[in-house]
Amino acid sequence: MTASMRIASYNIRKAMGTDRRRDPDRILRIIKQLQADVVVLQEADRRRAPRPSALPLADVERLSGMRPVAVPNEVSIGWHGNAILVSREAEIGDVELLDLPGIEPRGAMVVDLRLRGQALRVIAVHLGLLRPSRKEQLTAMFDHLTERPTLPALIAGDMNEWSQKVGLGRLARHFTIYAPGKTFHARLPLAALDRIALDETLRLENAGVVETEETRLASDHLPIWVDVAPL
Repeated sequence: MTASMRIASYNIRKAMGTDRRRDPDRILRIIKQLQADVVVLQEADRRRAPRPSALPLADVERLSGMRPVAVPNEVSIGWHGNAILVSREAEIGDVELLDLPGIEPRGAMVVDLRLRGQALRVIAVHLGLLRPSRKEQLTAMFDHLTERPTLPALIAGDMNEWSQKVGLGRLARHFTIYAPGKTFHARLPLAALDRIALDETLRLENAGVVETEETRLASDHLPIWVDVAPL
């Protein structure tokens, strides 16, 4: 029987907590506690150029037990704020960094991995605040993916969509979208902004939101996780 893979997604708000403390070590502790094979992060870099990492690069692997997928910026951990951390056992293959359209600068990371003997494509996104921008971004992303060799794939991140019925139709046509629970605002969760979408080759085994005293303080979003396996 094929072992399942745990995938997590977490908007860390540049490690700025709801207690107004910037505490990267707290974020890294939470990431380690997720016990995930892959953790997709949003708002992982500071906003202004050269966009230094919100997490000390020298401490990420030591404190979280995970290693970041490299990006072409010596001080950054991410691309447009998106970052992907993987377990030490994961094999990293092709990495592509996409610029996405919209009013705000947005991007996506497309990373091909081998986990527990399985090929997996992980797409990390943080979609725009406006629905028309989100539609443009999803269209651009799928246009790019159709030009690539097919692999079992998932899309994870902060979708910035408050509705669970409309607004992500372009994504729903290609993937099954899972919202494990309400994640925003961390102190009083009202919206399931953070979601993970699986293609038809993957099945969901379990999923959840991590709501603890520490996660309610660490960011304005709560982290989510899914356990998935190939069909």
